Amino acid sequence: MRSKNLFLATVFVFLGLNLSASADTLYLKAGRMIDGLSDRAIDNPVVRIEDGRIAEVGRNNSLAIPGGVDVIDLGNRTILPGLMDAHVHLTSNHDDKGYRGLIVSLPRAAINGVANARKTLMAGFTTVRNVGADGFSDIALRDAINDGDVPGPRLLVSGPTICGTGGHCDNNFLPKEYNAQADGVANGPWAMRAKVRENIKYGADLIKITATGGVFSKGTTVGGRHFTMEELIAVVEEAHLRDLKVAAHAHGTEGIKYAIRAGVDSVEHASMLDGEAIQLAKDHGTFLSMDIYNTEYTLAEGEKTGALPENIEKERQVGTVQRESFRRAVEAGVKVVLGSDAAIYPHGDNGKQLSRMVRFGMTPMQAVKAATSLNAELFGRAQDVGAIEAGRYADIIAVDGDPLDDISILETVPFVMKGGVVYKNE
Repeated sequence: MRSKNLFLATVFVFLGLNLSASADTLYLKAGRMIDGLSDRAIDNPVVRIEDGRIAEVGRNNSLAIPGGVDVIDLGNRTILPGLMDAHVHLTSNHDDKGYRGLIVSLPRAAINGVANARKTLMAGFTTVRNVGADGFSDIALRDAINDGDVPGPRLLVSGPTICGTGGHCDNNFLPKEYNAQADGVANGPWAMRAKVRENIKYGADLIKITATGGVFSKGTTVGGRHFTMEELIAVVEEAHLRDLKVAAHAHGTEGIKYAIRAGVDSVEHASMLDGEAIQLAKDHGTFLSMDIYNTEYTLAEGEKTGALPENIEKERQVGTVQRESFRRAVEAGVKVVLGSDAAIYPHGDNGKQLSRMVRFGMTPMQAVKAATSLNAELFGRAQDVGAIEAGRYADIIAVDGDPLDDISILETVPFVMKGGVVYKNE
């Protein structure tokens, strides 16, 4: 009966039908478990799931399974908490760079989001932050997932990225006669406060700002600082008044320092770190979300995806520097989380970030925690996601083999459960 139910669950999701977690008790068994909290793997775990949440966790088969209940036996597979990504753009596609992005309408972006949310969930990512989407399309996507209309990960969404005129995330691709301007443009402290309030009004879970130029914008220097301290403080104060966190896009050293001193909760990209910036991040407890995989994709495939020559050249400027910054930040004990910037490369490939995190300084266990419990802390969701622990949602993935021996096996996830519902079981 259980195998039939798993098959039907997978078929229903593929067809787009609404699924909800069963109220019945469900048990899950596996060969080993990495729970996202402990420093070692746990042998022969048994997890009891009720109403979509983890009710009890046993090890070494210590949790007795009564007769007549549903059991998922994953054999020798390793189970882990559902993975989490701090930086994605679900409503954008990897091959809509440069001028190609001008023909993507808001309705099309929303449809992109539906397709990409499913790809992300099937890759084993059960909770992600969407940091930047015009027209509040990411908020509509989050609500559709929460209502059970489409499958996807749990979403925390920012709505439009707040930026200055002509800055990274403004529309800089068209001449003046078009009067093109991105939704999130604001200049000066009070205008930025108003933009934060507007994003909150329409349902944002967090606020995203651009503290420096960026790789994929037109006409910005990648390390140039874009906001005054007064503007940054205005955004942070306004967001924190409403208990929302602030994620700051920042590549350049001075922009990173300004953002940390202003009180942002995370710095995205954090490419050009010096010793002072690393110490500031430690002292302030600032999280760093550093997308160290996408450099190789951009340099290999960027031209095919529509990226402008200046975009590819800027990637060359930051790629090696960012990876060295990553190594030094990890060595110093800064809170470094998994943030992939999916949409720079194809959605569903988020897991490729993990092997690069290990290559450039993390242990496999550190990388797993960066993608689970540490991200849950950044998201403000440490009580309900990010670990296989009683009380949290039953967001559980399984892989063949041991990720602590070969972290790259997390690039192919054959079993995905979210909220006690099996969405994938190959």
